[in-house]
Amino acid sequence: MDYLGFGYIGLGLSMAGCLIGAGLGIGKLASSALEGTARQPEAAGTLQTMMIIPAAMIEGLGLLALVACFLGVLKLNDGVGAAAANRAPAAAEAQAAH
Repeated sequence: MDYLGFGYIGLGLSMAGCLIGAGLGIGKLASSALEGTARQPEAAGTLQTMMIIPAAMIEGLGLLALVACFLGVLKLNDGVGAAAANRAPAAAEAQAAH
C-alpha cells in the first residue's frame, strides 16, 4: 500500500508550522517596534528602518516554505502516477479472474 496521503499531510503541516512561526515572528517584531516608538517617539524613523530588514527575512522564510511545499506536492504527484501504473496490471488480473 502506498502512503502518499501521509506525504501530503506532512507537507501541509510543515508548511503551516513554518508560516505560523513567520507570522508570530513578524507580530513580535512589529509589537516591539511599536512599543519602542511609544516610549521614544523621536526614534520612530530609526526603529522603522531597523524593523524592515528582519521583516523581509521572515517574509522570505515564508515564501521559501511555500515554494518548498509546491515542489514537494509536484514530486508527490509524480508518485501518484507511478503508483497507479504499478496497480494497473494487478487490477486487470483481478477483474479477469472474476
